[in-house]
Amino acid sequence: MKENHKSDFRKLCIKKLEFSSHFSKYYKDKKTVEKLEEFIKLNNFKNILLYIPMSMEVDVLPLINRLRKAKLNVFVPFMVKDSFKLVKYRLPLKKKRFGIREPNNSFCIHPKVDLAIVPVVGMDKEWKRIGFGKGMYDRFFYRLDYKPTIVFTQLTLCKSNEKLSNKYDIQADFIITS
Repeated sequence: MKENHKSDFRKLCIKKLEFSSHFSKYYKDKKTVEKLEEFIKLNNFKNILLYIPMSMEVDVLPLINRLRKAKLNVFVPFMVKDSFKLVKYRLPLKKKRFGIREPNNSFCIHPKVDLAIVPVVGMDKEWKRIGFGKGMYDRFFYRLDYKPTIVFTQLTLCKSNEKLSNKYDIQADFIITS
């Protein structure tokens, strides 16, 4: 039964995000990116996992560009089977499975990230991630032998008052939204 609640909640959040992305998205993106950049500087993070945004996610591309100019190491997911590996962000980006854009595959010797900025569809009452339902981020973090600081980001906060997550769902250390 919990999975039905989770699926219904996911659909509700996606509708909310799609609506939100049509109104004041530029402003929300800008405010959220400013907060993320301040958080990174304050904590002196050097190796950062970000993501290539989809239309309903916070557009972190300006942040990626500024971090790269500041000579910080920026990594993004590169889908591999049921999860992903980290690759350095670089152009060109190509559209892959699920309409997600990625850089070309590159060889990285399992870089350790200090900070992981993760997009979310929603969160449950335990501040655990509700994503698109593929479990790629959950599998990725489960397989790591260390724990980076995890920040969830979202255009508009969508949080359930119920526990919808499983034990393997990732949990935020911080949440940054507009």
